[in-house]
Amino acid sequence: MKALAALDALFEHRIRLGACVLLAKHGELTFARLKAQLQATDGNLGAQLRKLEEQGYLSSRKDFVERKPTTWYQLSDAGRAALEAHMAALRALIDASGTGV
Repeated sequence: MKALAALDALFEHRIRLGACVLLAKHGELTFARLKAQLQATDGNLGAQLRKLEEQGYLSSRKDFVERKPTTWYQLSDAGRAALEAHMAALRALIDASGTGV
């Protein structure tokens, strides 16, 4: 099935998919905001974000907010293109099911 082959395996983990969807919507978010929105632990979120960074889907920067170190994340152009392709494959898969969802 062509739609299945077009799915990006990196987005199979709900934290990775959720983080990219949130970053596509908001542009840039802090680690703390992603953690709260995704209801993830520090360790799990950090590991999933690192995988996305290693693939070139995310970039991060560190600065200080009210004297506290803060890490900001945003989608790269490659990450945005990969997310759009994954979402299109999901839509094609849903359309192929014939359920009319």
